[in-house]
Amino acid sequence: MSADSGAPVAGPDAPDTKPQDDAIPREIKTVIALLVVSAFVVILNETIMSVALPRLMEDLDITAATAQWLTTGFLLTMAVVIPTTGLILQRFSTRTVFLTAMGLFNSGTVIAAAAPGFGVLLGGRIIQACGTALMIPLLMTTVLNFVPASRRGRTMGLISIVIAVAPAIGPTFSGLILSVLSWRWLFLVVVPVALLSLGLGAVLVRNITTPRAVRFDILSILLSALAFGGLIYGLSSIGKAAADGEAPVPPLLPVSVGVVALVLFVLRQTVLQRADRALLDLRTFTQRTFAVGVLMMVLCMGALFGSLILLPMYLQNVLGLSTLSTGLILLPGGLTMGLIAPLVGKLFDRHGPRPLVIPGAFGMTAALVAMTTLGVSSPPAMVVAIHVFLCVSLGFMMTPLMTSALGSLEPSLYSHGSAIVSTLQQLAGAAGTALFVTMMTRGTAASVDGGSGPVTALADGIHGAFLVGAALAAIGAAASFLVRKPPAPPAPSAPADKAATPGGEPAPAGVGAGD
Repeated sequence: MSADSGAPVAGPDAPDTKPQDDAIPREIKTVIALLVVSAFVVILNETIMSVALPRLMEDLDITAATAQWLTTGFLLTMAVVIPTTGLILQRFSTRTVFLTAMGLFNSGTVIAAAAPGFGVLLGGRIIQACGTALMIPLLMTTVLNFVPASRRGRTMGLISIVIAVAPAIGPTFSGLILSVLSWRWLFLVVVPVALLSLGLGAVLVRNITTPRAVRFDILSILLSALAFGGLIYGLSSIGKAAADGEAPVPPLLPVSVGVVALVLFVLRQTVLQRADRALLDLRTFTQRTFAVGVLMMVLCMGALFGSLILLPMYLQNVLGLSTLSTGLILLPGGLTMGLIAPLVGKLFDRHGPRPLVIPGAFGMTAALVAMTTLGVSSPPAMVVAIHVFLCVSLGFMMTPLMTSALGSLEPSLYSHGSAIVSTLQQLAGAAGTALFVTMMTRGTAASVDGGSGPVTALADGIHGAFLVGAALAAIGAAASFLVRKPPAPPAPSAPADKAATPGGEPAPAGVGAGD
């Protein structure tokens, strides 16, 4: 990416993009629609590997510990890149960030599809993750800057589809592909859509933001990588060690490094934000609406990813269903969450967050309590019903929480708020997975010691894990009463097309990066 700057274009060729009343300019609608589709494609790839790992272990002749890096490496890359997006979105134009993100994702997807071995496949996944990490903060920041507050809920509902539904249907997508084709088709079927998005973006996405010269603090980037990378790797290792009885590195070590680095990172940001140079501006947490919303979203994502880990184990190892059947059973929940997202957005625009978040939080608690009743003879239809109810409850929470939290910030903090939300969602997913798997493993071991058979013991362990999840959800339900509608924000910015160089990109600002 090259730096962007310049003045808005004037004259008859300048786009008429100034918002009038509550209308969203056509150019902004086009950009958001393209960003939503592109983000859905890139986020879908975050969870497709979980079902494919056994096939990859056989085809590539690798161990489970090695294969797991295809998921862990993706998450670690996201954890390192996402915190930098707060400054990236200020430093570079919408067009540049979009083309870079989709260019990286396309390159990584092609590399992974053609990989002759594990090392190249892992490299492709890491490149994919770099593009994925840029996309969601770009989408959220674009909506916050250019969509009127009265229509923001329904637009953010589309983002909720991307954030929650794409990971939820990833295992289903993977199961369907692997039932008839090789693992390479997990990437090959994505290539045409991703290339189309890149091509349309090159034609349709214009520079609707005004980049400014900001400097990247190298120490903050290093501390961020150690903090969030260490925590996510350590939490993932806890779950793996609990499930497999071993981990390449003792989980306490990366967690400890992550905690120490996080403390130093926070201290560094409190100094830098006085001069508006923070990598992640933590003044966002001085807004109570933002702080409460982020806490609730962390609980939501922890519950979502925790259930996405345990339910397939339950369906396959307790009920004895196939991979394809498991994916099809989990599909209605993901689709339902996507279908209700626009409705939830409209309701938020009319009534605010509380009438949606409070019943959603109690519904999430009830769904997790219901999952504790699943046993060795529970009918699959019961699993479908409970999972759909959980997804509906999460759907009632995600859009209102995200919209109210980010909408409570000053416009200058939008990009930082988006980066913080995206970072903590990744951390919550890792924490939820670690918690659910650890509790399941301990419960299973205790049941085996008590004389239960392996299938019954696993069902008992899953029961205990969901019970702990329900307890955490109950805390979220109590916190839901603290959610408030954010104050009315200033009018959205009018997009500014930049003075272009002969190549079509804005002229570089010529400001260096780094301390």
